[in-house]
Amino acid sequence: MAIITISREMGSGGIPIVHQAAEELGYTLIDEEAIKDVAGKYGLTYEALQQIDEKPPAFVEQLDRQIELGMNRIQLIVLEAALKGNVIIYGRGGQDLLPGITSVFRVRVIAPFEDRVERWAEREWIDPDLARSLVRKSDQQRAGFIKYYFDRDWENPIEYDLVINTARLSNETAVKLITNGVRDRNLEERKTACKAKLKDLIIQKKIQVARLADDRIEDIWFNIDVKEGHVTLTGHVYSEQERNAALDDAQSVKGVTGITDQLKIIGYRNDPQDH
Repeated sequence: MAIITISREMGSGGIPIVHQAAEELGYTLIDEEAIKDVAGKYGLTYEALQQIDEKPPAFVEQLDRQIELGMNRIQLIVLEAALKGNVIIYGRGGQDLLPGITSVFRVRVIAPFEDRVERWAEREWIDPDLARSLVRKSDQQRAGFIKYYFDRDWENPIEYDLVINTARLSNETAVKLITNGVRDRNLEERKTACKAKLKDLIIQKKIQVARLADDRIEDIWFNIDVKEGHVTLTGHVYSEQERNAALDDAQSVKGVTGITDQLKIIGYRNDPQDH
């Protein structure tokens, strides 16, 4: 079956829907808890997860690099889980991590703002005014996260294959729509062809993690493209040392079959010795 990604608004009732859909399909659910369970294997601490998960950048250069490194590690967890198949990716910008993967069934769960506030207040046993503030903040953070990192409006319905309004539809109907939709013949036919592309995305993500963790590379101004395991590096670096570091990082990733180096050295920075 296809990969399912589910985007949701806080208080929309997405949690019980996604759990029931996963159970009925026999799918593995990739959510916050699943990511926490394996985070340590990817160099992620609980504190790092709290700082970066589904939040926009801090706009502090060194901090943002650490945030981006952590975010890429979370994305690697999601991609490697997706490669195993039969998964529901809940949040985490799941559909945006899978460009070119046309076997993805993209679902969004929504509800009117005041309905979501009421649900959240009841669920958390909190004052409605506090719930209203938390729901609004969550909407802003998630919208900012998707816009900044993926340049997409998360409310645009054309970005989804199915949009479910839980103010009008029951959980049972929502689950039925998801489980029926993912069995669509068009999605099934694309699954095999998309597996190779997903492997390339994993290689690309591993190289991104390596370069963000590499202190030899000061700024990240080059692109990584992968096709059938072959890596092409384009863009610019500041020195021959940075070029060599970028090549080292790419060569260190298992599955890379070759590298095309199209990096340009732009040494416009002033050398302190010149002053």
